[in-house]
Amino acid sequence: MMYSCVKLCAGVALAMLYSCESETPQQQLETFPVTKPIYIDTATSIEYVTEIAAVKNIEIRSMIGGYLAKVHVDESAKVTEGQLLFSINNVSYKEAVTKTTALLKVARAEANNAELELQNIQNLVAKNVVSKTELEFAKNKVQIARAKVEEALADQTHAKQMLSYTEIRAPFDGFINRLPQKIGSLIEEGTLLTSLSQTNEVFAYFDISEKEYLSMMSKLTTNSQHDREVELILANNELYPLKGLIETMESQFDERTGNLSIRARFDNHNKVLKHGSSGKIKLKHDFRNALVIPQKSTFEVQDRLFVFVVDKKNRIKTRQITVQARMPHLYIISSGLTNRDRIIYEGIQLIEDGATIQPEFVEMSKLIQRFSKS
Repeated sequence: MMYSCVKLCAGVALAMLYSCESETPQQQLETFPVTKPIYIDTATSIEYVTEIAAVKNIEIRSMIGGYLAKVHVDESAKVTEGQLLFSINNVSYKEAVTKTTALLKVARAEANNAELELQNIQNLVAKNVVSKTELEFAKNKVQIARAKVEEALADQTHAKQMLSYTEIRAPFDGFINRLPQKIGSLIEEGTLLTSLSQTNEVFAYFDISEKEYLSMMSKLTTNSQHDREVELILANNELYPLKGLIETMESQFDERTGNLSIRARFDNHNKVLKHGSSGKIKLKHDFRNALVIPQKSTFEVQDRLFVFVVDKKNRIKTRQITVQARMPHLYIISSGLTNRDRIIYEGIQLIEDGATIQPEFVEMSKLIQRFSKS
């Protein structure tokens, strides 16, 4: 009797347990909107880091050694071509000019004496008073004397040239930069005195990849001024008011980076741009069959961009992508995705790698239409 009661209680307990399990609802998967990248033809602007350089920018160095006697300009001063900038103590160089001038006079006097002696011997030879050998000696003395005159003249010219180096003048109009040497400084040949920049116009150098060069080749080599126009974004993210023109490019790609350097010229009559400034070149570019995705679908980890890809079993996998260009609400993708991949469109902050979801597909074309209205 006791055994039957135990069996009955156990049966009732099993029945109640089964009833509770059958009443527990199955866990539902969370729904997320997904989309697929698509190819479109579009036009947008690409930004490239650029270095600004003055059309004319030179270092002014001393051609001789000595004490810096005077500095005639101040830093940042505007100077004109031929204006005196620095004076180096010239006492010893003036003495050298005086000495070489005196030696030149001596050499010319000796040359005159040799020529007079030659004339005298020629007369004596004509009268058979001296031999022709004496005549040859006289001719040689004249040649030696003339050579000494040329040597003395070269020494004088060199001395005058060295004296001229004691006054350093501006080779063109421009602005003086820093003055590292002060009055009284002992300088040597080649010492940097300052640098001079002419910034009425500036060059902007930027690099593009081989793929970008091939896609933009017609724009870079055209004679149309409109097609070669570029814009400059300053370091404070403000747009420079004047447009520049692409002028030229290097003849070969850099072996280390694989990039090609491009040069654009900008007018700078307002003197806003300085030699050594930085910024970004904004270049309009037409894209054919560009693969695009929503910017909202991406997230960044340590300066790298990722998306969540949904596989055939609706599981989430993280994938890194490379962006070629940015558009309003969209990224143009250069690698990492194809138009067959499904990616999470919204809610990426609510899921993690490896999760399983219930996808709700949204046409990319409809998203683009929605973006264009916003």
